[in-house]
Amino acid sequence: MEYRLLGRTGLRVSELFLGAMSFDDRDTAAAIVDRYAEAGGNVIDTAVNYGDGRSERLLGELLAGRRERFVLASKYTCSRDVTNPNAAGNHRANLTRSLDTSLRRLRTDHVDLFWVHVWDRHTPIEETMRALDDAVRAGKILYTGISDAPAWLVSRANTLAEWRDWTPFAGLQVPYNLLKRDAERDLIPMAEALGISVAAWGPLARGVLSGRSDRPNPTERERKVTEAVRQVADELGATPAQVSLAWLLSRPGSVHPLIGVSTVAQLDDNLGATRVALPAEAVERLEAATEFDVGFPVDFIAACEDPDQWVFGAAARVVSAPGTRR
Repeated sequence: MEYRLLGRTGLRVSELFLGAMSFDDRDTAAAIVDRYAEAGGNVIDTAVNYGDGRSERLLGELLAGRRERFVLASKYTCSRDVTNPNAAGNHRANLTRSLDTSLRRLRTDHVDLFWVHVWDRHTPIEETMRALDDAVRAGKILYTGISDAPAWLVSRANTLAEWRDWTPFAGLQVPYNLLKRDAERDLIPMAEALGISVAAWGPLARGVLSGRSDRPNPTERERKVTEAVRQVADELGATPAQVSLAWLLSRPGSVHPLIGVSTVAQLDDNLGATRVALPAEAVERLEAATEFDVGFPVDFIAACEDPDQWVFGAAARVVSAPGTRR
């Protein structure tokens, strides 16, 4: 497995991230972690609320004696106690208590990557960013990220961090796969422009893109995309899961599929994606099958830059972006 840098940091992270949300049985989890590490994977992602704490406790046990070899990631926001209104959200109190809970369960004094799990509309982003930076300065967190938030919020957060010398977000988690490409409208371009790594959760659309889904009534669009994936897989001697993950690995910027598996066999199948090289023609066929419309304002702006449009006049024909040649 190859490695990339996490955002604008020097931290090396593997191409595929391993999600631990479904970790429950110790022996199965141990076999999955061992096989992932053997393949060169080093990022394991969990959260304070996964399995009511079972996921973090298992990881704390399984990584004992080799903690330093992994980029250990956890998240906060989701409720730790539904009877306590302050045991959820992105405010400083929940961040502090959730982080301490995670560290205790994970048997470590720091997490390498700490995610805001989802945007909390009631907490000012300034409070969240300052609280995260305080935890970084205290040595409890090394790097930060955010999941499931709009692009304007992430941009504002990192701009505030730049102005105030706080720790910026180095990672972004979004749902992203061949059937769900909404992130390409704003979130993926924003991440590429700001140098933020992207963790794509749900990369196989809950098994639909792997051919393992037991959905009784797939939509016409699902049938069309899965058929295109299957055809490309047959041509390349790969599996549908490998083709779907390889497409994500080929995306612009730095996209890391966040894979969640329940068996070592599924993990081995997913790991094979790193050896699949998709020809440009295959990528075009896969994307054509999704019939994705990027929508406004991206399509409108692109049309304005067309030399035949009146918006920019002659400049549209002679101006090049920095570092490019016409």
